[in-house]
Amino acid sequence: MQELVTTNGAAGRITQYKLDNGLRLIVAPAATGQVAAVNLWYGVGSRHEVPGRTGFAHLFEHLMFQGSGNAAKGDHFDAIERLGGDINASTSSDRTNYYETVPDHALDLALWLEADRLATLRDGMSQEVLDNQRDVVKNERRQRYDNVPYGTAFERILAHAYPEGHPYHHPTIGSMADLDAADLEYVLSFHEAHYGPDNLVLTVVSNLDPDDVHERVQRYFGGIPARTVTAVAPDAVLEGPLGGPKSEVVKENVPAPAVFLIYRVAPYGTREFDIMQLASAVLGQGQGSRMYRRLVVERGLANDDGGSSADLVNFRYTPGLFFVSMIAREGVGGEELETAMLDEIATLAEGVTEEELERARAVLERDHLQAISTPGGLADALGSCTQLFDDPELVYTWPERWADITTDDIVEHAKRLLTPENRLSLRFEAEAEAETAEPAEA
Repeated sequence: MQELVTTNGAAGRITQYKLDNGLRLIVAPAATGQVAAVNLWYGVGSRHEVPGRTGFAHLFEHLMFQGSGNAAKGDHFDAIERLGGDINASTSSDRTNYYETVPDHALDLALWLEADRLATLRDGMSQEVLDNQRDVVKNERRQRYDNVPYGTAFERILAHAYPEGHPYHHPTIGSMADLDAADLEYVLSFHEAHYGPDNLVLTVVSNLDPDDVHERVQRYFGGIPARTVTAVAPDAVLEGPLGGPKSEVVKENVPAPAVFLIYRVAPYGTREFDIMQLASAVLGQGQGSRMYRRLVVERGLANDDGGSSADLVNFRYTPGLFFVSMIAREGVGGEELETAMLDEIATLAEGVTEEELERARAVLERDHLQAISTPGGLADALGSCTQLFDDPELVYTWPERWADITTDDIVEHAKRLLTPENRLSLRFEAEAEAETAEPAEA
């Protein structure tokens, strides 16, 4: 067993443990008493899937609640909710995350439930369970992707931005065909390859003594052996621009035209990514951003979305995406909106004021501090920084990454990255209007 303790002033103490089976435990104090936030980050996401087997990481997000060797289907949710606790899970390209916040006297129950499904999930798996949850995931795909306006946008963007066979080419939901082809044997082997204590960061945020928390985790998780089969994600290396300008016009039954403009940037955690985060805040985050002021307020071209029209897709192990999107106001065509958006994006390469930069820093810092202001949010951020960067203390120091970035940095990167050669344009047009629509050019 290894232990490392770090302190970050008034932010509180982070205590790290590593069990003999490889499990990494992070313990930190909560800002509020009498609660315990339990958060598990498994190092498996859709990037670990192979062609023809997409959607399995997300499928497991559902299967992990369908019973294990010692807990019947639904028992996990029922036990936590009876205590007034919060419980859920999520899947991304880089990880699968399970979490619950409970009264601190129920920490043992939460740990036992999580340890039991890690150790014995395969004992409770059956063809009936698989068939049921496969149908649930397929319905989720219909509701969130296939049968809603603009629902396939991100799937289309990934398909253009990353070549076929690349681990980030497909979304976490997977394809209907691959979900239909899922068989019990492969599902069991997927769990065996990816779910083990040596692929897990477990975070507990509470006001319990860290050594007490460690003893409990050791009791429930310490006897679970490390994986005997480990899976390695396919190579995700990409270099250079996106290969644009690329464009696609989609004719669908949508209420109004929508435009998505995408540019390739460096992976999450790099300085280039940090610079482009500030650029996105200047351009399209908040009602003080350029795009909101110019295209929503002054010109009336886009719908009022609260000011969130630019962001970054934060992939850790491959180049990320600078993402700008807007929906046209009634009477405005998609081509007109796209041209206006390209004009505004081009202004970043012409200059950024110190006032805009300070505002962008404030927006990003506010969002970060809000995200870690609750025990559950702090536990999730600690798990993220540990799983992705092996450094939980980044939770408290992350805003420092933006402190020394200058206006010249943003301008230089905008000139280099926000170019036609690095651009993908995706536009949705209402069916009647799409007959004559053509992609706009800068």
